[in-house]
Amino acid sequence: MAEQYGVATTYEDWRGRQVPVSPDTIRHVLSALGVDPKNPGRGPGEGLLPPAVVVREGKAPDLVLPGGTRSTVETADGALLPFDPGLPLGVHTLRVTDNGTEHDAPLLVVPDRIEPTALRENRRLWGLMAQIYSVRSRASWGTGDLRDLSELADWSARDLGADFTLINPVHATEPVTPVEPSPYLPVSRRYASPLYIRVEDVPEYARLDPAQREGVQRLARPLRERGRTADLLDRDAVWDAKRTALEILFQVPRAPGREEALRHYLESEGQPLVEFATWSALAETHGSDFRTWPAHLRDVGALAVGKEALNLWPRVEFHRWLQWILDEQLAQAQHSALNSGMGVGIVHDLAIGVQAGGADAWMYGDALVPGLHVGAPPDEFNQLGQDWGQPPWNPTRLAQLGYGPLHQILSQSLRHAGGLRMDHVMGMFRLWCVPEGASADQGTYLRFDHEGMVGTLALAAHRADAVVVGEDLGTVEPWVRDHLADRGIFGTSVLWFENDSEGEPLTPDRWRRDCLATVATHDLPPVASYLSAEHVELRDRLGLLNRPVAEELADSEARVAQWCALLVYLGLLEEDADPVGDPASVVAAMHAYLAATPARMLGVALTDVVGERRMQNQPGTSTEYPNWRIPLTSSEGEPVLVDELLADPRMVARIRRTLGPLGTQSRNT
Repeated sequence: MAEQYGVATTYEDWRGRQVPVSPDTIRHVLSALGVDPKNPGRGPGEGLLPPAVVVREGKAPDLVLPGGTRSTVETADGALLPFDPGLPLGVHTLRVTDNGTEHDAPLLVVPDRIEPTALRENRRLWGLMAQIYSVRSRASWGTGDLRDLSELADWSARDLGADFTLINPVHATEPVTPVEPSPYLPVSRRYASPLYIRVEDVPEYARLDPAQREGVQRLARPLRERGRTADLLDRDAVWDAKRTALEILFQVPRAPGREEALRHYLESEGQPLVEFATWSALAETHGSDFRTWPAHLRDVGALAVGKEALNLWPRVEFHRWLQWILDEQLAQAQHSALNSGMGVGIVHDLAIGVQAGGADAWMYGDALVPGLHVGAPPDEFNQLGQDWGQPPWNPTRLAQLGYGPLHQILSQSLRHAGGLRMDHVMGMFRLWCVPEGASADQGTYLRFDHEGMVGTLALAAHRADAVVVGEDLGTVEPWVRDHLADRGIFGTSVLWFENDSEGEPLTPDRWRRDCLATVATHDLPPVASYLSAEHVELRDRLGLLNRPVAEELADSEARVAQWCALLVYLGLLEEDADPVGDPASVVAAMHAYLAATPARMLGVALTDVVGERRMQNQPGTSTEYPNWRIPLTSSEGEPVLVDELLADPRMVARIRRTLGPLGTQSRNT
């Protein structure tokens, strides 16, 4: 029964061992899916039609229908066509008549392969990777914003020849404080966080009278002062101030052209934006977890919700307006990146899930599974496993909806982007699901129809002409990587993990071609910390090791020594280089090594080029470490601001040294 519903009864761990799943876990997951183990009823694939039919463009459908049935396809625009090859791309409806009874199912016609314009020239692309909230300027309000992103992208393209800037998710956060610091635990993946708005770039700011403008600047000044220090980021203070300022701007009369642009945006977004804004308005009153709201407000479709939305309509309108402002500033960031010569522009990051009580869970509730948390099984760096607290998609229900909720989220993420990074892309195939209340290692995998999931991604990316990078690190079945490569989805190759079967570092020529090659990720230590083994000492202090610290230190030092030896052998690093005393030389050698691989995309972490030592995120912790609150600082612990970064010749020289051959592609030369 577990197999029928896609619930794994065994799995292979990071050491290659087969691990049995406890019967209690299996029963819990089946129950959460709505299956009674004693009386399961008809399974998801036992009807005349499956929950959804997925066909690749130009290929014959492989669905076998009984003799005597009649089938037609009603396309998305209402045309009636035969169920044959040549159907247009899109989400349609397949109707089958059998003995006088009509059956229907969503029919997805999806691209066989993603082939974005930026990659058709068959050239290498490279770009900076940044946690944009940590990249501040003298003008931003204590955290990095979309103007800071625009300036970083413009500078890296014009002066360094970068093709893209890959940033953290900018998904929506809570409408009231406290604000969740992790960009990977949003309330919505469909909409964005107003924390990233540059207040002064809202056109209505120019229409304020002097007293109002001074009032707004009084809100900003203490945040700017704090933003020029290395102190931890304070999102709550930033959002309290920005919300007050934005409420002032919301009341400013808009010029006729602006009013028309707002009306057009609201009409194009339609009911989903109304629902998101309604959740936001209700959350201001009842808290940001809808599961604790009065019972009559927990169902997005309830009549009582509509009535309450009318009562709160000014707040609903405010939250719709915020998304319009964000849409404008996101569009401007991408326009600025492309106008500066980037081949791709901004690459957004899509988190694997959302908060269980957030807006998406309220809006798409019947497509999610309550009682389960998405996470990750134990691995080398997170030996206790991970529980991210996010509900997974319900595989059957999502398919019955034609993957509509997923397509909406993907399309919105790609609206003003040249690419998309799919965090934990294995989630399109299977997700590690932990029963609520169990430890993170007591989960199991829940499988999805990957043809539907990946097909939906391919359709959204094709329409946006976007590059897609899948984060396929950790325990990944080899056929999954093969499937993604066949579909034109790049993988992620991280230097520290590229070893042969004996644990020796690979030479550059042995790397795969269709990938984003990087030294590390946001969940790994910056190079300077890795070289000095500070990350081991940190995990020991936090109680995250399951073996003696001496063994961990020995392994870390051995790995660093192996890589340095290879870099010396390749002529990229001086033999007498001191990795701990001069980490910048190793960082530069590592990026020269990446440049020697066949990888078609190279990502350079901004933290590494400025010498940052602190981790942005320590997996396996919540309050024990200040995750996602680390501002960008130098190797000396001094704050690094965007405007100073662009103007400081010493920092520019260091960056050029780090980039090596990549930094010679300046668009000014």
